[in-house]
Amino acid sequence: MTGAAVLATTTVPAVRARKAHAGNDPLVMVTAYDAPGARLVADGGADLILVGDSVAMVVLGYDDTLQVTVADMAHHTAAVARGLASWRPADPEAAGRRPLVVGDLPWLSYHVSTDDAVRNAATLVRAGAQAVKLEGGRKRVAVIEAIVDAEIPVMGHLGLTPQSVHAMGGFRVQAKGTEAALELLAEAKALQAAGCFALVLEGVPDQVAAMVTAAVDIPTIGIGAGPDCDGQVLVFHDLLGLEDRLAPKFVRRYADLRADGVAAIQAYAADVRSGAFPSAAESYHLSDSVAEELALYGG
Repeated sequence: MTGAAVLATTTVPAVRARKAHAGNDPLVMVTAYDAPGARLVADGGADLILVGDSVAMVVLGYDDTLQVTVADMAHHTAAVARGLASWRPADPEAAGRRPLVVGDLPWLSYHVSTDDAVRNAATLVRAGAQAVKLEGGRKRVAVIEAIVDAEIPVMGHLGLTPQSVHAMGGFRVQAKGTEAALELLAEAKALQAAGCFALVLEGVPDQVAAMVTAAVDIPTIGIGAGPDCDGQVLVFHDLLGLEDRLAPKFVRRYADLRADGVAAIQAYAADVRSGAFPSAAESYHLSDSVAEELALYGG
């Protein structure tokens, strides 16, 4: 049989089994919102891509995540899925594995009824997601169970839940007291029992995240939750330095692509204004005979 090898995709059962205490490598999750971003994240070796509702802030220019709709999320999920469908590893010798695509269910898409939640989750799956993520604790158990019953894997999200920004009074670290920490632990266990295959823990003290991680059998993926989770997630634009606004404490920028991009555009603008771009090598040319004939018409 000839042709390119069929690439395996990271699966939900494989992710669920990736508890760090069992000797597994920590899970790596990065957000992506379009085809080139998805291919870049895949080439970087991430295990999961989150098509996050953070698209509202880092791509669409909103101040919070509450503005995006299911249609928006399906649009970006489909772009990511198309990017991965044609992806091949940058290193042909590498054993490439496509990341698992997790689509974020946006605000109000799972809050009204379980029927709505299942339909909206199905919309993201039809767009190309292999799992969905939703925010909240025990109050979401019935919704999670209904989505899981529809054979759609669910990733939970506890701690700082951005869709609750107004109820929380802003983007604030959660579970800082004993009672709140124990409540977070109880909610994590409830989401596991409801069928979640993994949990995002955002904006909680590292000791609390470590306690939750040790207490549940499903992997935890931290963002602002310390080093003891079973994996970590960062936003694409934060990780690469494309976002230049104030970064949360937990963000580590691994590149400064915004500065590189500004410098590249400035160099291009200077070349256009000086006449250095485009050069003869960057232009198309007529044959000498056609050019001579046209010259006769030029006066």
